[in-house]
Amino acid sequence: MSAVGARGLGAGFLGILLALWEAAARMSGAKAALFPAPSMVAGTLATMIAEGHVFVPLAESMLRLGAGYVAGLALAVALGVAMGYSRALDNLFEPLVELLRPIPKAALVSPLMFFLGIGDLMKVTVVALGVFFPILINTILGVRSVEPEFLETARTFGIGTRSMLAKIVLPAASPQIFAGMHISLGMGFVLVIVAEMISADGGLGFAIVNAQRSFRVKEMYAWVVVLALTGYAMNALFMLLRGRILRWKRDSWVLEETAAQA
Repeated sequence: MSAVGARGLGAGFLGILLALWEAAARMSGAKAALFPAPSMVAGTLATMIAEGHVFVPLAESMLRLGAGYVAGLALAVALGVAMGYSRALDNLFEPLVELLRPIPKAALVSPLMFFLGIGDLMKVTVVALGVFFPILINTILGVRSVEPEFLETARTFGIGTRSMLAKIVLPAASPQIFAGMHISLGMGFVLVIVAEMISADGGLGFAIVNAQRSFRVKEMYAWVVVLALTGYAMNALFMLLRGRILRWKRDSWVLEETAAQA
């Protein structure tokens, strides 16, 4: 099945689900106030966009997500390269990493509120912790997957450690690093929404909770739609960016598939 056909099939299935939702909501009678039809939610969302109510909360959440994501990414890649390349550093940090990694990062929101308050610093810190570990683990695995022959050849030609890491190790590990970044993007988005819901200090998370507490049901569902569309857009943008940066890897995959078919 072609890519266009697959997307058309997915869009058709989504349309069927929305039609079923519309029919169920209209047949629910009095419960329609708590279970509004998609057409009513779409109308509410259009009004919210026209009146400019969406952009400020969206911008607040995206800024917090971006700051935490960049901070966690930088720390994870730096430590991951060090641990993957040096066995001594891996032995030093591995027990601490394995102790902290299984903790659900959403559970850290409440303790962090005591130390960092309910402002942006707490939310950025939660996001950074959430994105840190998947990127770290994938970076370590990516560095260790580099062929030893490449490193030995580089040493033979007198290439220093810094140049070898920048020109050989990081490019070779980049597909797995991007895999960790992809996973972390969704996790970071979830965490910033959870933190905003708990701290009640602006953003998309607070907007949802505020609408729910005020019994503005259609508005609450509209905010959920905003979350869905934002997550979809972020994922599409990330995939586009990854495809451009890792073009050489995509081309190698195409060559491998062509050779296998031949």
